[in-house]
Amino acid sequence: MTNSILDLTPFLPSDAQLGQGGLADKALALNRQAAALAGQLHPLTAKPLRTHMAVINSYYSNLIEGNRTPPHQIREAQRGDFSADPATRDLQQESLAHIQVQARLAELRPEQKDPFRADTLKWIHYAFYAVLPEHQRLIRDPQTGEEERLEPGHYRRHQVSVGRHIPPPAEALPVMMDSVLEQYRPERLPGTRKIIAVMAAHHRLLWIHPFLDGNGRAVRLWTDEALKAAGLDSVGVWCLSRGLARTADRYKALLSSADQPRRGDRDGRGSLSETALVAFCDFMLDQALDQVGYITGLLDLGSLRRRFQSYVQARNDGRVPGCPGPLKPAAARVLFAAFLSGELDRAEALELAGQNSQRNSRRLISQLRDEGLLSETTNRSPLRWAIPEHAEPWYFPELAPHRG
Repeated sequence: MTNSILDLTPFLPSDAQLGQGGLADKALALNRQAAALAGQLHPLTAKPLRTHMAVINSYYSNLIEGNRTPPHQIREAQRGDFSADPATRDLQQESLAHIQVQARLAELRPEQKDPFRADTLKWIHYAFYAVLPEHQRLIRDPQTGEEERLEPGHYRRHQVSVGRHIPPPAEALPVMMDSVLEQYRPERLPGTRKIIAVMAAHHRLLWIHPFLDGNGRAVRLWTDEALKAAGLDSVGVWCLSRGLARTADRYKALLSSADQPRRGDRDGRGSLSETALVAFCDFMLDQALDQVGYITGLLDLGSLRRRFQSYVQARNDGRVPGCPGPLKPAAARVLFAAFLSGELDRAEALELAGQNSQRNSRRLISQLRDEGLLSETTNRSPLRWAIPEHAEPWYFPELAPHRG
């Protein structure tokens, strides 16, 4: 049983490990690639993409915890169309709670959601659980079978075990959480160490296990905010949890390995294994780089233009379920221009539609709007690119499971 922040040392890999292990190079590459991704997107295009990715983030983070609710069922729940099966409905509500936390975080100013204040992590936990029905806050002890009511946003009140790991006692949590998060504050760290620090903190927070339940989801949501605070503004366009879920066994194994105590004089100078911490940080950086690369590839303008064309062709071949009819080939040109420019004024959209009459051009633009391929705020506002569910398999193949 532990009660000192010294039990979490080392907080970061040593300078020698940062250089020899390649962590610094990977963090630098992540910083550059994430910045390039942010720079290639018009802000008005990034907005619907972030909204879409919030569902994907929820799907993958919950998948790590065993909730396999697919994105199409999550979107049904967003429309109020919940499953009649109580167990499935509960899982849909968990997925919605995750999305709602992301939306609420996006509305807050940076000073209102400082990730390196313990209150922020507690708020994330509160915001997730507070919207769930009471019965979903009853946590069953796997050893005794007894049920305990979880208090959203409150630290656990007694000792727990997580596999073979015994987290710190409940009475140590308030001081320990404040002290540990302070160690990872970006202002204390130079350059790309800020990014490495977030990856290390991800493990250390889970090692502490501050809440009775929901630690994994809360810490992954926290990690997204912490990476933004470390300078990775494009988080939300790409999704770290997708990488973690696709390699979930290794993610969990490396988390467990980093729980282990120091393994002799060549394993750092702290209480926990530095070698295992380096391996975990390396894995996290690899997953982040993989996901940034994946989304960057999806948004490559040449390949994206071809996928818009493939979507229109699939519509005309009758291969897009749930769509009433074909689209004119010019639709691909309009959609690509809207993606590239962020928005199109109505005259420009009609010109791009390029039909043999104004009436037919207006008809095509109306069809794109009515089917959710373009959005508007008023009937006179510019038109913006959008992502309806039926287009996702063509726009973003393999991003997540699609409706069968």
